[in-house]
Amino acid sequence: MVEARLKYPVLLSIGAAVATIVLKAAAYFLTGSVGLLSDAVESLVNLVAAVTAYLSLSYAAKPVDESHTYGHEKIEFFSSGLEGVLILVAAGAIAWYAVHRLIVPEPLQPLGLGVLLAAVAAVFNGGVGLVLLRAGRKHGSIVLEADGRHLLTDVWTSAGVLAGLGLVKLTGVHLFDPLIALAVALNILWTGLDLIRRSFNGLMDHALPKIEQTAVRTAIEKHLRPNMDYHALRTRQAGRRRFVDFHLLVPGNLTVQQAHTLTGEIEEAVRGVLPELEVTVHIEPIEDTAAWRDSALLPLERARRERGRSP
Repeated sequence: MVEARLKYPVLLSIGAAVATIVLKAAAYFLTGSVGLLSDAVESLVNLVAAVTAYLSLSYAAKPVDESHTYGHEKIEFFSSGLEGVLILVAAGAIAWYAVHRLIVPEPLQPLGLGVLLAAVAAVFNGGVGLVLLRAGRKHGSIVLEADGRHLLTDVWTSAGVLAGLGLVKLTGVHLFDPLIALAVALNILWTGLDLIRRSFNGLMDHALPKIEQTAVRTAIEKHLRPNMDYHALRTRQAGRRRFVDFHLLVPGNLTVQQAHTLTGEIEEAVRGVLPELEVTVHIEPIEDTAAWRDSALLPLERARRERGRSP
C-alpha cells in the first residue's frame, strides 16, 4: 500500500490528468487546432504516467523479503524511466501530426471557448505540478518529482500553444499552429530524455551527489579518534532510500563492545545528515596491511585525498 504522504499527491495527479484530458480534448474539438491536440496527447501521457507512479509506489512500499533483501524501491527508477519513454512517444506523435498539418493545412474553427478551456487546464496543471514537485523533493521520491516536472512542462506546452493560437488570430497565418506544435514536441523530447537519464543512473547504482557524499564524510570524520581512519566509502540510492557503506579502521586492541559503540555513534551521525539512510560499517584493524588492500575503491580514495592536499 502506498504511504499516505505519497499516496495523496499521486491521486491528485491522476485526478488532474483526467480533468485536463477532458478540457483539452474539448478545446481541440471546438477549434481543430493541432497545437491543442498535442496538448491533449501530453495530458493522456500524464494519466498513464500517474497511474504507473501509483502502482510503482505501491510496490516500492512492500517490506523486504527473501527475494528482495534491499527492498523494492528501485521500481521507482523504472517508473520514471517509463514516463520518460512515454514522453518521447508523445513527442514523436505530436511532431508527426504537426508535419502533416504543415503539408496539408486545415482552417481553424473559432478559438474563443477552446482557448479558454485550454487556459483553465494549464492553470490547474500548474498548481498540481507544484504540489507534486514539492512533495517529491521533500520525501526524496523521484516518481513524484518526475510527475511534477512533467505537469509543469505541460504548462509551458499549453502556454506555447496558446501563444501560437494568438499569433494565428492576429496574423491570420495558420502555419503558426503546427509550427508551435513542433516546438512543443522538441520541448517534451528534452524532458523525456532527462527523465530517462536520471532513471538509468539510478538503476546503475550511481553514487549520491557530491554534496551528500561530503556531508557523509564530514559526519564520519568528526567521530574518528586518534589512530583511526576509514576508506572504501560507497553510496547509492534506491527510490527514497539511500545506502552508505565503508570500512572503519580502528586499533586492533579495541574490544568488540568498544568498536560496536563507536560504530553506533558514527552511524547515528551519518543518518543525521541524510534522510532515509541505511549505513553498513565494516570494522578492520588499522595495523593489518591487508586492510589497506581489500577494496577496488582504494586507488580512487588515495587519488581523492591527494587532490584534497593539493594547493
